[in-house]
Amino acid sequence: MSKIHAAITAVNGYVPEYVLTNKELESIVDTTDEWITSRTGIKERRILKGEGLGTSDMAVHAVNGLLKKRGITADEIELIIFCTTTPDLPFPASANILADKIGAKNAWGYDLQAACSGFIYGVSTGAQFIESGKHKKVLVVGGDKMSSIINYQDRTTCIIFGDGCGAVLLEPNEEGYGVMDSILRSDGSGRQFLHQKAGGSARPASHETVDNNEHSVYQEGQAVFKFAVTNMADVAAEIMDRNNLTSDDVTWLVPHQANKRIIDATASRMGVGSEKVMINIQRYGNTTNGTIPLCLWEWESQLKKGDNIILAAFGGGFTWGSVYLKWAY
Repeated sequence: MSKIHAAITAVNGYVPEYVLTNKELESIVDTTDEWITSRTGIKERRILKGEGLGTSDMAVHAVNGLLKKRGITADEIELIIFCTTTPDLPFPASANILADKIGAKNAWGYDLQAACSGFIYGVSTGAQFIESGKHKKVLVVGGDKMSSIINYQDRTTCIIFGDGCGAVLLEPNEEGYGVMDSILRSDGSGRQFLHQKAGGSARPASHETVDNNEHSVYQEGQAVFKFAVTNMADVAAEIMDRNNLTSDDVTWLVPHQANKRIIDATASRMGVGSEKVMINIQRYGNTTNGTIPLCLWEWESQLKKGDNIILAAFGGGFTWGSVYLKWAY
């Protein structure tokens, strides 16, 4: 019997209509289009507008489109792994809310929180359920409404993040396509450099925490950049070495879209030219869990069966990792 791999059989994405440009940010905080572009590569980002709309609402659009593409119904989904840093509510899980909204009556699910590395953690985790034979249809969603936890008076963070969501369907494959390998890492000592100060059990919401803007993203940019540029590049190169892949063997690098300079450093470390790197940071900014699936969605028409693809990410916590997969369709 052939080894079962977990293959991506469908991908879809969604970004909100509202476009927040660098020009508009110039009128909000002390920054310039040139400054933002030169340091991050970002020109604009999408923002989810509307009373009461959360991350799951973007996921509904992404997942319904995915189901239509694949020609299946929601009640065929067995498991939903929702990778997000901005769940609709502290509980219940956004995976459960999403299941209800799309009518996935036969699915169980949970949220996975690994900051910007969440989606690759989710793909790796979901693959285990497929490879073990436990499930045949696993939905991995990556999305965030980062605008809900951004202080738009903090020019170090408000320029970076945007809202968006992507989703992939994992199914069994016995032809040798799908998730071939993954390397996942974490280092909790890095939490001091990138975190949300309040809103958890250690520091619950209060007038003080709200007044001090402690429910928004806090980041020490230089420290995060230093860790990210090294670790994301190293883990991408490591997975290549472990699977005897040369730069010629790699068809696509799909990097987390946090910063153009980090992406360039990762590609350079792998020996991969820019023509093989998926980049949409200039239009969407950092959508946290949404960046990698949104890239796959946008490049789907260029992907060919058997393509060697490396996913790589780095996130707060710190978390980082890489996934090697062979495209299945």
